[in-house]
Amino acid sequence: MENKVKFYDKKLIDEFLVRISTISTILSLVLIFISIPEQIKIAFGGIFILVLIFIYQRSWREANALKDITVKIDESDVNIKVGDLFKEPDYKVISFNEYFDTVVDEVLVNERSINGIFLKEHIRISIDELDNKIKNYPFEQNEIIGSNQNRPYGKKTKYKIGTIFVFEDYILTAFSKFDEHNRAYLTMPEYLEFLINFWDKVNKVYAQKSVSVPIFGSGITRIKEHKNISDEELLKIMIWTFKISEMRFKYPAKLSIIIHNAKINQINLLEIKNTANSL
Repeated sequence: MENKVKFYDKKLIDEFLVRISTISTILSLVLIFISIPEQIKIAFGGIFILVLIFIYQRSWREANALKDITVKIDESDVNIKVGDLFKEPDYKVISFNEYFDTVVDEVLVNERSINGIFLKEHIRISIDELDNKIKNYPFEQNEIIGSNQNRPYGKKTKYKIGTIFVFEDYILTAFSKFDEHNRAYLTMPEYLEFLINFWDKVNKVYAQKSVSVPIFGSGITRIKEHKNISDEELLKIMIWTFKISEMRFKYPAKLSIIIHNAKINQINLLEIKNTANSL
């Protein structure tokens, strides 16, 4: 398995230097005031170098094994970790397409997606009842942007991306657009628009509860002209848009971004931590 964090990663080296600076200072002061035979100094110096190498290698291994970090963005705690979205406390966010389609048929909704798993395994009412709740939900006027009567399959009402529907301890959100072949897609400007709208909507409803989200766009949704964009890059964009939004979680509420275990080997959490701390 390729290491996500290179052995000579600059950020890893910077953290290592900070970690050993205090130890080095103390040892230097001790050697000034205590007379030690030259041979012992040489032996001690060799041992010290070996210890530093061991500490650095361990830090490097730990950086590659990172699966859980917490960063503070303004006054909000943001926990980024590997986990199961459905096992998180309080609100869990499920992304839908712009029609809030609920038919799990491998065309409108893939059964292996978070959306499909939610509909098949995590609702205690029928799909028809869920559809009625969505239909009768008090959406804001500008959130319903039209009706696509020419759509041969699926729902007709189209919602603005970023629109949310609160259902029990879930927040359903209109994330992806659908083309004429029912393929999910977004352009990068639309992806940014979604995130800004989403954070704004959640800010109004979270009621000091924690909110857990997946990495939006990590599944089958295509980011047009950015087909090779990585989960790590998507994660950085999510953190940046959260930073510039008005969304703030008051303690003990927090935002959790949940990474699927199969994707963690593609994400350098040390890099994410340093990026978030520098915002």
